[in-house]
Amino acid sequence: MAKHPPYSVVLTYFEDRQEFALQAVARSKLAPAIAGTLEIPVLLDEHSFKLDDAFARRLGAMMLSLVALGQPDLEQYISISQQPIDEPSSGDD
Repeated sequence: MAKHPPYSVVLTYFEDRQEFALQAVARSKLAPAIAGTLEIPVLLDEHSFKLDDAFARRLGAMMLSLVALGQPDLEQYISISQQPIDEPSSGDD
């Protein structure tokens, strides 16, 4: 298995192409560019350290909402909620 250095994932929306691009960037190269920028911590302990579908959905919703702040034309395509999807309760048949 190939060993990768720690990297960040950059999500970019290109309005002219109407597409997203994901890029893996070495954290050491990215650090100077993001110094002093908005940082929104996502604490794993608040999610019981579960990186599951619900976590991915909320993270994705947060990322899309943040991208749309700087590119409001994207909002017309977004129809998501940042609230958790109700999970069926057990034994309520």
